[in-house]
Amino acid sequence: MSLASTDTTESGPSMLARLVARQEVALLLCLILVIAFFSFTAENFFSVRNITNVLGQASLALTAGIGCAIVFISGEVDISIGSLLATIALPLIIIMNDTNSLVLGISGALLFGLIIGVVNGYLTAYAGINSLIVTLGTMFIMRGGVYLYTGQRAIPDDAALDSFIALSDGRLFNVVPYSAVIAIVLLAVFAYVMQHRPFGRQIYAVGGNPEVARLAGYDVRRVKFICFIISALLATVAGIILVARVGSAQHTAGLNFEFQVVAATVLGGVSLAGGIGSLTGMALGVLILQFLSNGLRGLGLPTEWQLVITGMIIIAAVAFDEAKRRRAIGV
Repeated sequence: MSLASTDTTESGPSMLARLVARQEVALLLCLILVIAFFSFTAENFFSVRNITNVLGQASLALTAGIGCAIVFISGEVDISIGSLLATIALPLIIIMNDTNSLVLGISGALLFGLIIGVVNGYLTAYAGINSLIVTLGTMFIMRGGVYLYTGQRAIPDDAALDSFIALSDGRLFNVVPYSAVIAIVLLAVFAYVMQHRPFGRQIYAVGGNPEVARLAGYDVRRVKFICFIISALLATVAGIILVARVGSAQHTAGLNFEFQVVAATVLGGVSLAGGIGSLTGMALGVLILQFLSNGLRGLGLPTEWQLVITGMIIIAAVAFDEAKRRRAIGV
């Protein structure tokens, strides 16, 4: 499920592909070690119930992380996803409460997510504004809008539709949460696109070297524009699942969520410079951080120390990413 950036040299693609493959193997071993360590040190860690619960908790970051990783690979960034989680809850809850229709509620949420993706993508790809600035701006606008509209009060899901609640409480074969199933299916679909479809190769080419991609005939602006739409829609899906889980629209929903996703994405080997990484690596990064957090809670470690450890992991991952990038270009 991995692919590295397109390059004009013969050795470039194969070298980058080998680096990504080795990164994925290292991440898988790290995940196994984390699970093994806490299985012996944290009570009830290695149980079917806890493992499936962790998968359910990881489903939000995994779903949104797909879009975040795709944007990163294209050479841009999207840090508006946390605020988007909180914002799409408003049309979702309001429409469901007014119409008692899950289809209309989800459609309204997806439409809003699409609009945000179009705004982020247009301002970045066509207006030429730095994507960090664009998504930082939309992040603050959406978060502030939610605070203003809700008056910092939760808006409950009065419709309480069984089919909607099942997104949070339902389990496939009474074991795996539906939210995890949705995340895994989306991961498989987009991993296939990134590896085997022309559009996936275009994303890697654009992120690796936009000028070379342009000369090769790729519409660089169009590719980046679509990547932002994908990111916003996948974040919207994560937001819908979150609302089903908490049963209301809350102004604090998704607070700092974007940083958790970015941390997992970078840990998973997706380069901040673009053109390098895989969705498989991103998924492993999400699982490592989620199992680590779960295990540390099981050991009774205070949340403050969990944040410190996560921060150290992020710095180490970025340092490794830079070393990998330098090695790939021979610097």
